[in-house]
Amino acid sequence: MLSDIDSPEPEHYASTMDAIRKIKKKEGLSGLYAGMPGSLIGVASTNFAYFYWYTFVRTYYISVQAAQGNLSTVAELSLGAVAGALAQLFTIPVAVVTTRQQTSEKENRKDLITTAKDVIGEDGWTGLWSGLKASLVLVVNPAITYGAYQRCRETFYPGKKNLKPMEAFCKFPRFRDQHLHSKIVVHTANNHIVLGALSKALATFATQPLIVAKVGLQSNPPAGQKKFKSFVEVMKYVIHHEGLLGLYKGIGPQLMKGLLVQGLLMMTKERVELVFLLMYRWLIKKLGK
Repeated sequence: MLSDIDSPEPEHYASTMDAIRKIKKKEGLSGLYAGMPGSLIGVASTNFAYFYWYTFVRTYYISVQAAQGNLSTVAELSLGAVAGALAQLFTIPVAVVTTRQQTSEKENRKDLITTAKDVIGEDGWTGLWSGLKASLVLVVNPAITYGAYQRCRETFYPGKKNLKPMEAFCKFPRFRDQHLHSKIVVHTANNHIVLGALSKALATFATQPLIVAKVGLQSNPPAGQKKFKSFVEVMKYVIHHEGLLGLYKGIGPQLMKGLLVQGLLMMTKERVELVFLLMYRWLIKKLGK
């Protein structure tokens, strides 16, 4: 968990609950929602851009390679990385501004537009793309997430194009033996493992150090410290002052956020895709009359 690193005397948070208590005491409940408008815009734009580009590059790859619908894990990860990189190029300015808002003291916190102007005034227009290198490296996060999701989906729901909401969000199905026509319950069927949440957890563990480094790049530097120039520089600073475990600070809430958001996202995505497909077919049918 990054503290208020632009404060003259940075606040130290011993744990997630300690951070919540201190922020609530100092700023009230509103402090826990600092930068929320920017976060909502960022989440919406990032997910839209990612799924748009992922669908585009995946469809293009399949058409060019004349590949089947089921791609290899390597292909899924590669396509996810390309989609993530394209999405980051368009959406990182929102992340930069939101991070600056969330890591500023309450009395210095400004609205989204004013904060963006401050960033441009200090670092020029390129300041809105600070941390881009780290963000491009972090494209492996959604790549791992969606690649793992696709692999789990194909494994546990073979041949099924659209999942029911609770299939995408809840437990794996009971498998039926094609020869014996009897239900075979695998051990994982009783474990309410969430496809989207599981894939996001794997990605978070793998990329948390880069997430910490990216936030450090996009925030104001600690008192007496020059502005960080690279994510490697941020990681060295964190290791020097907090040890290796410092690279995994905040992983608890990050995992919790990922479990809830990704699970709900994948569950909703399946339904939204189906709705748009039905609307498209209905429109084509009407126009054809």
